Amino acid sequence: MRFSILSGVLLAATAATLASFAGESSAALLRARAYSHRDEQAAATWQKQLRRELATLLRLDMSLAARTAWPLDAKEAGAEEKSGYIQYEVTLNATPEQRITAVVTLPADPDAAPFPAVVCIHGHGSSRHTVYDMDTIYHGFAATLAGKGFVTIAVDVGQHEARDPGAALMGERLFDLIRCVDYLESLPEVDPDRIGCAGLSLGGEMAMWLGAMDTRIHATVSAGFLTVMDQMEQNHCMCWKFDGLRELVDFADIYALIAPRALLCQIGEKEPPTQFTPALAKRAFAELHCIYEDMGVPEKAALHIHPGAHEIHLESLVLFLEEQLAPQS
Repeated sequence: MRFSILSGVLLAATAATLASFAGESSAALLRARAYSHRDEQAAATWQKQLRRELATLLRLDMSLAARTAWPLDAKEAGAEEKSGYIQYEVTLNATPEQRITAVVTLPADPDAAPFPAVVCIHGHGSSRHTVYDMDTIYHGFAATLAGKGFVTIAVDVGQHEARDPGAALMGERLFDLIRCVDYLESLPEVDPDRIGCAGLSLGGEMAMWLGAMDTRIHATVSAGFLTVMDQMEQNHCMCWKFDGLRELVDFADIYALIAPRALLCQIGEKEPPTQFTPALAKRAFAELHCIYEDMGVPEKAALHIHPGAHEIHLESLVLFLEEQLAPQS
């Protein structure tokens, strides 16, 4: 894998830069499962154990085990021709009791199948439609990918109360996205070995969770979210936090579950001091990058500090996904 196509904008970590951002937060004392350097086999064991523990905290143990027996029962409607692709909506079973609605796009040329696919994830105050809108901070990244031959899917994840009273909010949001991956895998047009995800803000957080907990995701773009939990305790919606999380990990440890698969984090230079600052992103990236070193693929994770604000950097997102989800030779 090469990140050279983004030379000049990607900050791939080196040993020197990692050392320069070493430091502890007050949250470090809470991180019982904080990642530290170890050999590749031990790193993989750490990942498996942490996924199990997080699945329990997210209240997803039973759903993850049972979902393969739950039919999607997908109902597609409202097909509309766009420039180079077809867009429609689909309703499908998240659980036997809950249905969700998603926007889906398919490239117009079926002869070019199978295609790569991307789960496109919105943030607070937005919806499944917003990621296709050019006149937003998402810069229509889902529509751009659709026009470039990707299958895309987007579902609403902005709810602040779980639909199921027995569910954890973050777990329910994540499970909806996992079911989107299930739907993509059911499509003959999709190459199951070329599925990725991308999102901004809350969408960047959910891309982190999806890439971390679902190993079918081969490339993750998390924009406007890489930070530390101490920062998120103030001036942020607290929907990110649930019982037991801080005692176990910080965000860097969750991102570390994505390794050795490809990861691109985007942060804008113009983020205000109370938000997702480049300094905190560099510090968190230094921590998560350790596992990529231990697994022998340091080039597979990159941090892009772009000149914008809290927004998608469209060019680097598209280039990254085109490269990482290209057909395997």
